[in-house]
Amino acid sequence: MIREVLNFRQEEYPFELFSASHLAAILVSVGCIVGLYIFRERVQGSVKGLLKWVLIILLVLSEVSFQVWYGLNDQWDVTINLPFQLCSLSLYLCTIMLISSNYRMFEISFFSSMSGAFIAIVTPELFFGFPHFRFFQFFLAHLSIVLSCLYMVWIEGYRLSFGSVIRAFMALNVIAVVAYAVNKVAGANYMFLMHKPYNASPIDYLGEYPWYLLSLEGVSVVLFLILYAPFHLFKKNRKGER
Repeated sequence: MIREVLNFRQEEYPFELFSASHLAAILVSVGCIVGLYIFRERVQGSVKGLLKWVLIILLVLSEVSFQVWYGLNDQWDVTINLPFQLCSLSLYLCTIMLISSNYRMFEISFFSSMSGAFIAIVTPELFFGFPHFRFFQFFLAHLSIVLSCLYMVWIEGYRLSFGSVIRAFMALNVIAVVAYAVNKVAGANYMFLMHKPYNASPIDYLGEYPWYLLSLEGVSVVLFLILYAPFHLFKKNRKGER
């Protein structure tokens, strides 16, 4: 059974968007997010340190198991397995963010990760359905990314400014330039800079190549501003109370 769910025969485990298993994964993800918020004030002292290291382990385990799975099936490829896809990159950024507690890393990680990971949970580019290994690995990885960013806000008390939006957007574009160069050399499609995802995704509504890249820039700005809005409102309310 274990060997079967680790194979690379996606036709045996087809993924269906908004199927019962997909909806269950979304509900579990939302439940974990809500649970973290509800119990945020109880996460103190050793519990806080334990939670942080659990998140770090989940992030590292998600990436290592993904790479090992490709290797076991003799499918490891430079066009797929380098950490230049946005969510793969987020695993690394969030791990460094949690270990270092660096504020600049938090800025970049929060916007780049939250704008991609939660959308990926709702509309995943996933080719293996329940109960395949990749199904569980995919949702665990993306949920760990989201929880790591919210941990920094709700547990560690980190806040964002409008300058954070600008710095994160500039950093994301620098990363995109590097990813584009890798794509040209390796013949890859990291960050979907060369063509759209093969699965149905919101990018389908953003025009044809290369124009959808400009649309993605606009969407990124909008998503970043939406993610920043709660911080702006919180700051405004605090000033009003004073």
